[in-house]
Amino acid sequence: LSVLFIGDIVGTPGFNAVRMFLPSLLQKHDIACVIANGENAMDGKSISEQQFKELQELGVRVVTSGNHIWEKWHIQKMLATEANLLRPANYPRENPGRGFTIVDLGPAGKLGVLNLQGRTYMSPIDCPFKTADWAVDRLREQVRMIVVDMHAEATAEKIALGWHLDGRCSAVIGTHTHVQTADEWILPGGTAFLSDAGMTGPAHSIIGMKRGSILEKFVRGIPGKFEVAEGPSIFSA
Repeated sequence: LSVLFIGDIVGTPGFNAVRMFLPSLLQKHDIACVIANGENAMDGKSISEQQFKELQELGVRVVTSGNHIWEKWHIQKMLATEANLLRPANYPRENPGRGFTIVDLGPAGKLGVLNLQGRTYMSPIDCPFKTADWAVDRLREQVRMIVVDMHAEATAEKIALGWHLDGRCSAVIGTHTHVQTADEWILPGGTAFLSDAGMTGPAHSIIGMKRGSILEKFVRGIPGKFEVAEGPSIFSA
């Protein structure tokens, strides 16, 4: 079973890259399921209803997210109604939406997708490790294959979750930092791991944003307006 996981889609340039590359990849690699992190699709923060529908039309079955998904108010209604638009499962349960789903792939079987968020250098939400235990146990009652999107800042926290779930999931893939790592490997228990899938978005940027305001922040120490960059894009998956 071939599953394609697309790293954080950033703004219109990221969407253009998906439009350009995904159709040929689907055909070339006989991909059964596409998962994409879409938390930065709408001008760098959250995702619109139109964008979600377009991703579905392009062949994306599940859209995962992270901390930036909440930054547009409309998203709460979308999360409450769209079964395959996920938010991290370890946000308090009172929030709308769900953190995992099951995709029926017909003769290929069923695939579970779980979305989690780290806590190191991020919001102090519920424990991703304990939430993973609960969610994976529930998913394994119905599926054999589970892919986890671990949306986190700290590499160590992502690696720790990979080891924590080794042998219980098909793959643990990190998102959030927008830089693809080179530590892909199969853990001893059979779980595939990658610290970060990287970014699908503008190449001539600083993690997807226009360089000027971010350089100002680093050089002068003052905040600036973050805007999605333009120009050629990369497709990280």
